[in-house]
Amino acid sequence: MTSEELIKETYRAFPQDFLWGGATAANQLEGAYDEDGKGLSVSDVYTFDNQLPKSEWTKQWLGMTHEQVNEAQKKDSTAFYPKRLGNDFYHHYQEDIKLFSEMGFKCFRMSIAWTRIFPNGDELEPNEAGLEFYDRVFDELLKYGIEPIVSLSHYEMPLYLVTEYGGWTNRKVVDFFVRFAKTVFERYQSKVKYWMTFNEINSVKHHPYVSVGVIEEGCEDLDQKRFQGAHHQFVASALATKYCHEIIPESQVGCMISYQLLLPNTCNPEDVQATVEAQRTSLFFSDVQARGYYPAYTARMFKEKGVVLKTEPRDAQILRENPVDYVSFSYYMSSTISAHPEQLTHAEGNLITGGISNPYLKSSEWGWQIDPISLRIALNQLYDRYQKPLFIAENGLGAIDELTTEKTVNDDYRIDYLQAHIQQMKEAIYDGVDLFGYTMWGCIDIVSASTSQMSKRYGFIYVDQNDDGSGSKQRYKKKSFDWYRDVIATNGDNL
Repeated sequence: MTSEELIKETYRAFPQDFLWGGATAANQLEGAYDEDGKGLSVSDVYTFDNQLPKSEWTKQWLGMTHEQVNEAQKKDSTAFYPKRLGNDFYHHYQEDIKLFSEMGFKCFRMSIAWTRIFPNGDELEPNEAGLEFYDRVFDELLKYGIEPIVSLSHYEMPLYLVTEYGGWTNRKVVDFFVRFAKTVFERYQSKVKYWMTFNEINSVKHHPYVSVGVIEEGCEDLDQKRFQGAHHQFVASALATKYCHEIIPESQVGCMISYQLLLPNTCNPEDVQATVEAQRTSLFFSDVQARGYYPAYTARMFKEKGVVLKTEPRDAQILRENPVDYVSFSYYMSSTISAHPEQLTHAEGNLITGGISNPYLKSSEWGWQIDPISLRIALNQLYDRYQKPLFIAENGLGAIDELTTEKTVNDDYRIDYLQAHIQQMKEAIYDGVDLFGYTMWGCIDIVSASTSQMSKRYGFIYVDQNDDGSGSKQRYKKKSFDWYRDVIATNGDNL
């Protein structure tokens, strides 16, 4: 056997069939929260108060109280719920998809709002109006040759399943989710090949309410509920993968995690060990979904957290027989870990992940530290760990964009950010990583997940909408629109 037969040649270039595109989530995009039979989701509860100091905005997402949930269900509530508005994609989808086509999108990552199909989540029959909406969206995408990549659950579980069943801690929710999954697989089997089960499934560590439907307020056994909910999601994901493969034989089903590469603050072995432990807590979720079993370190991790899972006899077999086909992840920043973080300065924007300020990195307007090289490292780590194809489901820069008198945005800062990250993707492919797609987050301006602002913008397309929901909702192309179109047209050669 020759060396050429042993070692696969790699090139500093993207594969010819590479999937370039953009990504969104129904709860931040669609609006029309009460049209055509849709029910309330967990994200429809979030409010936005711009009177709070900027440092408190993300904390509105991390905490949830029973009072907030109760208030959100009142018909006469006077609170402002930005995610109920989105950017009104529900009524603009044809215009928006045409713009995606102008950029040359090969794919569009989106989610199906569970509450459009099963408004409460526990119904026996789906809502036909909701199914018809996604029929129209998929048909529009396919008309332009854009491949839909669909997340089944992107922070959009029905609120009713939280208030009446206790969220994902209740085993019944597995059956409700599987019914939802089978319904959409059967309905869209000729239209959707690529699926993801749970968006950023490891984010339950930081925001259990929106991830598994557990209200943190007054919850004394939070770790137990976090991981019990995660276990039920693992089983639901494996069952969804099984049925997807049966219903759509050519389908590809992926898991999706939030991945901030973790870097030790120093070469002190204590910092290195703390980094290993923190990394395991994050990668535990993709370990289970990609490998099909709980890793060896789980026993100690659960013992130290006081977690004892309630399982059913067939759970291990279900997980082992139905691992995902590919691993996808979001990447926005790295985080720096110390064994003694109380002695150091925290990174302002890493409220979700924690982390120490890294003096070698610049930060975005929201304090997210910008680290393109760690994207290459992350790609290599994940590919070495799983040996499965990878997909970058989210990556982008949130910024304050100013619309000029010429009705555009000169967002060179966004171009610089994306250019640097895409270059590192190219290096990772040259390293041998099997990366088959990239969807830039918030390809059209949407309501921010973490702050519920409209003014924290990511897109190539500017939407004339303010934080309070006012505005014409007109769409305008930013400077980055033409830049990304050229990137796609040259398959990443021109950056």
